Amino acid sequence: MQTDIEIARAAKLEPISRISAKAGIPEEALIPYGRYKAKIDCAHLPASDRQGKLILVTAISPTPAGEGKTTTSVGLADALNRIGKNAMLCLREPSLGPCFGVKGGGAGGGKSQVMPMDEINLHFTGDFHAITAAHNLLAAMIDNLIYWGNELGLDLRRITWRRVLDMNDRALRQVVGPLGGVGNGYPRETGFDITVASEIMAILCLADDLTDLEERLGAIIVGYRRDKSPVFCRDIKAHRAMTALLKDAVLPNLVQTLENNPAILHGGPFANIAHGCNSVIATRTALALGEYVVTEAGFGADLGAEKFMDIKCRMAGLKPDAVVLVATVRALKMHGGVAKGDLATENVQAVRDGGANLKRHIENLAKFGVKPTVAINHFPTDTAAELAAVEELAAHYGTQAVVCRHWAEGGAGAEELARIVAAKADLGPNGFAPLYEDDLPLAAKIETVGREIYRAAEVQLSPAIRAQLKTWEDMGYGHFPVCMAKTQYSFSTDPAKMGAPEGHEVEVREVRLSAGAGFVVAICGDIMTMPGLPRVPAAEGIYLNADGLIEGLF
Repeated sequence: MQTDIEIARAAKLEPISRISAKAGIPEEALIPYGRYKAKIDCAHLPASDRQGKLILVTAISPTPAGEGKTTTSVGLADALNRIGKNAMLCLREPSLGPCFGVKGGGAGGGKSQVMPMDEINLHFTGDFHAITAAHNLLAAMIDNLIYWGNELGLDLRRITWRRVLDMNDRALRQVVGPLGGVGNGYPRETGFDITVASEIMAILCLADDLTDLEERLGAIIVGYRRDKSPVFCRDIKAHRAMTALLKDAVLPNLVQTLENNPAILHGGPFANIAHGCNSVIATRTALALGEYVVTEAGFGADLGAEKFMDIKCRMAGLKPDAVVLVATVRALKMHGGVAKGDLATENVQAVRDGGANLKRHIENLAKFGVKPTVAINHFPTDTAAELAAVEELAAHYGTQAVVCRHWAEGGAGAEELARIVAAKADLGPNGFAPLYEDDLPLAAKIETVGREIYRAAEVQLSPAIRAQLKTWEDMGYGHFPVCMAKTQYSFSTDPAKMGAPEGHEVEVREVRLSAGAGFVVAICGDIMTMPGLPRVPAAEGIYLNADGLIEGLF
């Protein structure tokens, strides 16, 4: 069986100019980055009254067995084009952290990939590097302000702006610096987050344009004075230089699928520690170019889809016209109690037991007024009885399940799904609404997500956290949505509690105000905003072969 990288290497790609022409992008709007990838200069796109249909792809709670949400997104976009629809794919960019850690690449798999896979998974067009540089420029200017007299009166104990790096490195979670004497500055405790958790990543993905980007950067709160009044990025005069660093990164990236269909990749916030959606600019660009736009939200529907609806749609005025919920027999069996090593053995009862997780996600999506179509991402080990069990479960839960073979067959393996989803999208987003209203208090918003989506009996907010949230409300940020940072593996904060746990407690350990992005982050349980590498990281198997080609990416 060919690996993803072997399939990608054998692909026959078209020059990016042909892909842009297929998408209706004029030459003057294309900024090539080599033969097969380019930036889209949205200022040079022709005016369009088209408003494509927006299709969200989400999934059940992820397991080590794999669900294939990105693979399904790619397969669905290819399938829509195969059945005669003008479809665009709109995804996030992969982070280097998972590439070298556990997850591997984020460009799809099998015969449903975006290309060039190796470049997309590594440095791509440099967007993440630009975001990292802009973030750390602000950090450097904060310490420089302090070194030269701290004229803004920033309290060293209340600096909230950390540094970032696009790599899993647990050793940097908490650090002390600068050290080494008077010439290096004033020692203080700080730390690093991964770049995808940066507020600048969120800002880039939620900004309307370059002007809005600069305004949002200026609104970042970097810390507080002794009287607890905020110090903004614009006070330090860093926002304009940061915008200059991001002038190219704000432009969406155009690539292609293995079937030479256009795909826009832009931005990459994680859904377990950020809002988990590609950029608003990219989505709007795709909606103006295509009749149907397939996008995804990270991890399970309790994280990515909830944030897509409550944060991205709320801020950008978007509505999903159809929703696809990806599930696999393998993942359902794990949710039903089967160990990873036993997944190849038929176990229909475990599929039914794991169906509780599928049911929970279907019920949760209904709270936003949407009914998903279940896409069963087919694996070679699936049996007819197991597939039938998933179809029966979906029907029992009030929706339809479709077996999809896009991993092995490309778009041809998802044509039935494409026809069903296109028909649903044509009907429009009947009844869509976010989970909570803008004017609900911040603590109540956190509690609402905890109770309604995670099914917690109690959401623990300490008196100090409640006081902090009240302070932010008094500062004028009470209308912000909340962004829950939580393990992706469970509805609870315990990753070992698979299936559909309820009646548990969700402990909010910390809250962070992202004033520029426009939301409040609630960090729950043991989730880390700087992940660590596993005992055997994927990086150990990535290398250049004798021909100078990359091996080991998957």
